[in-house]
Parts: sequence; C-alpha cells; structure tokens
Amino acid sequence: MQDKAKAVIDEVIRPLIEADGGRLDLVEVTGNRVVIQLSGTCKGCPGQPYTVARIIEPALRKALGVSLDVELRLPSPSGTTAAAAKQV
Repeated sequence: MQDKAKAVIDEVIRPLIEADGGRLDLVEVTGNRVVIQLSGTCKGCPGQPYTVARIIEPALRKALGVSLDVELRLPSPSGTTAAAAKQV
C-alpha cells in the first residue's frame, strides 16, 4: 500500500498542492494509516482542513480502495511535530 499511496501523492495530489506554493510529504504508511505533512504556504493555512478533507483524503481513498486513517502531522510552535488523526 505504501508504493500506491506514494504514487498517488507524487502524481496526483502533490502537483495540486505545489501549484499554490505548498508542499506535501508522505511521512509513513503503516497498515491502513497514512501520515502526511503539509508545509510551504500550506503551513498554518486556514484552508488546510479543507485541503485534507476534500482533496487528499478522497484521492487516497479512491486509489487505495480501503478505509484509511489519514494523519496530518503538524509542526508545533516548538518546531517538533504534533499529529492530528482523522478517520477516512
């Protein structure tokens, strides 16, 4: 599943994010759990939840054909990362 998730992110989702100056990284895939991180202009953007819910999650769900836990890893104020999980 990791290879398929990476291919969808690389070929479909990342170009959309980068077109607006953002960056999307696949952090890890473990079982049905996909961890991503948004940065660039996406970092701190109020539209981030919409981007995840309306673009990233549906594209991954459609391509992988399984129920997923998509976890958005967010930078914390201290520079480390915190995670916000969402059932897809």
